Amino acid sequence: MAKTTKKETSDKKNESKAETLKSWKLTKQQKFVLGCLLVLFSVALLVAFISFYVNGQWQSDQSAVSQIGDRTEIVENWLGKFGAYLADIIVYRGFGLASFVLVRLFFLTGLFLALEMSTKKLKSIWFWDLFAIIIVSVLFGFFATSAPELGGTIGYELNLFLQDYIGKTGTLLTLLFGLIIYLIFKIKLSPEKIQSYFDSTKKEFKSELNSIKTPQQPESAYNLEEFAIEEDPELDHIHLKTQDTQFEINKEALKPTISNSSEIDLNPVVKPVQMDIKPVTVAPTTVHTEEFVIEKAEEEDIIEENLASRLVADFGLFDPTLDLSNYKFPTIDLLKEYSTGGITINQEELEENKNKIVDTLRNYKIEIAQIKATVGPSVTLYEIVPEAGIRISKIKSLEDDIALSLSALGIRIIAPIPGKGTIGIEVPNKNPTMVSMKSVIGSAKFQEAEMELPIALGKTISNETFVVDLAKMPHLLMAGATGQGKSVGLNAVLTSLLYKKHPAEVKFVLVDPKKVELTLFNKIERHYLAKLPDTDDAIITDNAKVVNTLNSLCVEMDNRYSLLKDAMVRNIKEYNDKFKARKLNPEAGHRFLPYIILVVDEFADLIMTAGKEVEIPIARLAQLARAIGIHLIIATQRPSVNVITGLIKANFPARIAFRVTSKIDSRTILDTQGADQLIGRGDLLYTNGNDVVRVQCAFIDTPEVEKITDFIGSQKAYATAYLLPEFVGEETGINLDVDISDRDTLFREAAEIIVNAQQGSASLLQRKLKLGYNRAGRLIDQLEAAGIVGPFEGSKARSVNISDLSSLDQFFNNEQN
Repeated sequence: MAKTTKKETSDKKNESKAETLKSWKLTKQQKFVLGCLLVLFSVALLVAFISFYVNGQWQSDQSAVSQIGDRTEIVENWLGKFGAYLADIIVYRGFGLASFVLVRLFFLTGLFLALEMSTKKLKSIWFWDLFAIIIVSVLFGFFATSAPELGGTIGYELNLFLQDYIGKTGTLLTLLFGLIIYLIFKIKLSPEKIQSYFDSTKKEFKSELNSIKTPQQPESAYNLEEFAIEEDPELDHIHLKTQDTQFEINKEALKPTISNSSEIDLNPVVKPVQMDIKPVTVAPTTVHTEEFVIEKAEEEDIIEENLASRLVADFGLFDPTLDLSNYKFPTIDLLKEYSTGGITINQEELEENKNKIVDTLRNYKIEIAQIKATVGPSVTLYEIVPEAGIRISKIKSLEDDIALSLSALGIRIIAPIPGKGTIGIEVPNKNPTMVSMKSVIGSAKFQEAEMELPIALGKTISNETFVVDLAKMPHLLMAGATGQGKSVGLNAVLTSLLYKKHPAEVKFVLVDPKKVELTLFNKIERHYLAKLPDTDDAIITDNAKVVNTLNSLCVEMDNRYSLLKDAMVRNIKEYNDKFKARKLNPEAGHRFLPYIILVVDEFADLIMTAGKEVEIPIARLAQLARAIGIHLIIATQRPSVNVITGLIKANFPARIAFRVTSKIDSRTILDTQGADQLIGRGDLLYTNGNDVVRVQCAFIDTPEVEKITDFIGSQKAYATAYLLPEFVGEETGINLDVDISDRDTLFREAAEIIVNAQQGSASLLQRKLKLGYNRAGRLIDQLEAAGIVGPFEGSKARSVNISDLSSLDQFFNNEQN
């Protein structure tokens, strides 16, 4: 008990010490006062030190320092007795001339405290300045032994101490080493700088040497930067005017000095040339010319009309919608309008939020030059321009503090906004406006969109309808926590395509493991859906059938690529255009190719039940199927790395993230955080490999979907749904021989080994019977056909159906009988 009590008391003492240390932390005002005091003290030191050397205090004021209490004693120091005392203590008995570095130290320390600058640099300054004080003091003590006031008592004594142990030479080498350390680490002197200095000095010396070697020329010849030449037509010489000098060049001196040379006229006079043109009589010559005939070949007749153009002229372009020529697109009246007045702008809320943001940032010494608000349906974007010198990371780190001051969920900071020189702060509205599917479908941006597969997702923060092209994505991954709007988002995607594309142009393959989300689209099976032959429901709810459907789509993909190869085109759009122009023969297997969209409502469930059997065909479709018009839309409520694998992410650049619970899930979906700051109820982030866009997803309710499917389903339809090619999978077993006469000679011996070990595997037979793998594999197949071992179960060993050797003997006796 005594030990425990001592420990507790020591802990309490430590805690009290820590509290006292915390209480000693200076306030802003205390730092300013202390800083000013240190600056003034440094000025006082400077005055005292200068006076010490100017007035010769080391000789005149020594006695006065010892009698500092006597008021009648007169000193010559400019700072009086206090200055004389400071100079005597710090300079004469201290470090000598090196004490002036202390003036710099106290001045900088006071400046750092008064201006509240970072003290990291101050620590380095103190270290290197104290190092310099010691080195300089000892240097003066070494070289100026007759003048102790230069090195001070400390420098003099340190010098004597070093000389007693390492001698004069060792002391000098130690001081040189200290100087080298100071030059390298403080002044940043390096061998490269020394070499560059010597190289530049060498070049200057060479240039001066070359100038000495060249013959001396008139002084004015070296200064021809600005000069003007004036030529006087009446004078026989030329004036050259420079800035300072004027000299003349005599033409006589410029004449050639070669004997018998011709005079050179430096002012040639151009005389007009008179041309006297006379008729020239040419003697007639006899020229023999051969007969040259040019024969022009007749151009072949160009047949403007071929079979395809004639068919187009007779019947027009092929129209894939003729089978359902009376089909009517669903009307906008089927959709419900949830808000009539549009976005309501609450001026008080905007002003209040603006003030809170400004005050919060100002508390952290972040001033704002400009702020602008953009009101969206559920979120308002505040764009701020910080003052110069403010670091963006500092604002980004205040996300939670701003959320606290605004008392709002889902504060998201975009720093900076791509394409703008501003920082965005997204703040949810207190009264969000619901975005109806009717307002999105009826917008001009969607109705006039020239896209292959337009999808209207909702509205952005700036209240613009957000329309994207699925054909350009080319695949879409949707993820988010349960109940945040994924199923509504899928319905919005499907509804957009139903309002824009004819049944002949697009087909859906719907996979719904939950069995309730996509069942409403059963009514449009013969219009828009695709399915496998000999299946009852077009909407796939059984996970076992999903694998066959995905493999069937892979077969369809391969078939379509063969058609594209025969048609010598690169994508489905070029192929369909060529088919519409009647340039492809249907008798050769060509047909109009509709877009096929695979929609999986819960991908995590497929991965759990089927695993690689699902992931591999989906990855293959995602990699290759874009060009032939097969696009994938995958949704999941479990955004974990074992569901959204690297293979899936690499082939799904377009991603939609609804609200998730953690930053890790957000990074799994988008490769960046932000989805954890969404507010739910259709609030999403969309990215296609570049910028992240925040969108409020359009809301479409189940009755609206039901009205649309009833409207479409009541019209004339195709005879059946669009049939996908039949997929013949690999047989689970091998076509095993059951003929006893064809069995291997080692069949019975292999059966006894398997029954004894109660483990059916080819490797066991290889070891026991010393066989190759092929023969051991054939024996296992024969044992399976006979019923001795069970079927293949992946990495597990086969089950053995016979328990002991007596049962095996009975089995063989029954076979012989």
